[in-house]
Amino acid sequence: MVATLLLNSSYEPMKVIPWQRAITLLVLGKVELVEAYDQVVRGLSLSLQMPSVVRLRRYARGRRKGVKFSRMNVYRRDEFKCQYCGSQPGPSGLTFDHVTPRCQGGRTEWTNIVTACIPCNAAKADRTPEQAKMTLAKPAARPAYMPAVSPADALHDSWRSYLVWGTA
Repeated sequence: MVATLLLNSSYEPMKVIPWQRAITLLVLGKVELVEAYDQVVRGLSLSLQMPSVVRLRRYARGRRKGVKFSRMNVYRRDEFKCQYCGSQPGPSGLTFDHVTPRCQGGRTEWTNIVTACIPCNAAKADRTPEQAKMTLAKPAARPAYMPAVSPADALHDSWRSYLVWGTA
């Protein structure tokens, strides 16, 4: 998947969006092209360079509602690692694990969900980590902040100068 880095008007990274959304924003005049890939996108009456980095023309205030609970955000919080054995099987080899199982009243929320590889999740089954004699690497917690791009994301070289940790 070809993706585009979306920057605020102040050049702060906001998020990664699909290139199709970036083209739409370009045509609507809501963003300006900062960096482009080598490919060209052709339409009936328009040819544009494939956007790699775009910048909003108007400043967008960030939402203060906190980090959205989603599978990918849980994986990112846990650095794509099993919280029991430390393995990194990739997103297709990871699962959600309820620390306190749902059958014991556990809820699906930030403080009760961790990332587990399939074998560890099967070994733990419907028990708590203590009952299964398994140790969590770190407790489940709601993150205060989630970066627009994480080191686990596939980064294009044109993004690195806009990311603080990408310049090192």
